[in-house]
Amino acid sequence: MPSWRTTLTGAGISGPRLRDDYTHAARRVLRREPPPYLALRLLAAPALVPYLAAGLAFMNLVDDVAETGTPGQRAEGLAALTGRVEAALKTGDSPDPVLRAYAHAVHTRALPPHWISRFLDGAATAEAGFDGFDTEADFQTYLDVYAWPGVLVFTGLQYQGGPDPEQAAGWRRFVDAAQRVDFLADLCGDLADGRLCIPRSSLAEHAVTRDDLERARDTPAVRALLAAETRRARASLDATDGILGLAEPGLRPVIATMRELMEHQLTAVERAGVTALRRDVGYGLVAPLRTLVLARKGLSRPR
Repeated sequence: MPSWRTTLTGAGISGPRLRDDYTHAARRVLRREPPPYLALRLLAAPALVPYLAAGLAFMNLVDDVAETGTPGQRAEGLAALTGRVEAALKTGDSPDPVLRAYAHAVHTRALPPHWISRFLDGAATAEAGFDGFDTEADFQTYLDVYAWPGVLVFTGLQYQGGPDPEQAAGWRRFVDAAQRVDFLADLCGDLADGRLCIPRSSLAEHAVTRDDLERARDTPAVRALLAAETRRARASLDATDGILGLAEPGLRPVIATMRELMEHQLTAVERAGVTALRRDVGYGLVAPLRTLVLARKGLSRPR
């Protein structure tokens, strides 16, 4: 693995301030999400790594503002952030090194700005004002306005000029699966925070109440609900099988690793059953390390 300085140079990022900006963004990702950062550093083509790190730092920044404080504070914070993002994209400058790095990445990789504006709009509506989903259609709307553009402000940087319609549609399928798995794995923590991420219509279909979930009641109805939701997640994950063919070659090992970890986590949720209501289902330590090591060995084999 090349050093960070060599990686920046290989990506054509020059100038002390700009290199420091990308370094700041990468460190932010490392502090907040070590597994994705390590996957990028170990498995992605070095020429893509700084741009993708800046994209992930930006996505995380927006998520953090959209999920912090009261609804009014979230709205105010996102409005201010949107203004700073628009200024950074227009001028290439910002007081925030993350926004400077991201604006440079967007300009260099020519990511269409509509993905960024869609993500910011979705953060201010679907995420900042999140109150759960009445139906599956509401969940799909959430994906369209927030989760899907949120993934593409990051992964879209792999494509020079942004994703084409087929690539974008592939990432729409990917985010459907990723969001379902994430919601199921984080059921306990989300409920503790007052977030119910299973559609209320699904609860009604199985005659389960929110109180049943919050109290982690082990009943046939609760078990049937969780089994149905994991089946939906499994079907969505199966629908992402073609995503590697739509990714740039330099990012395919990372995407394969992400998908394998999703598979591992969903299997853990399926095995946990009602226990997933008592504690969140994480990746653990062994599975991510084993997956990264095997993927890294695959990259090192002669082709």
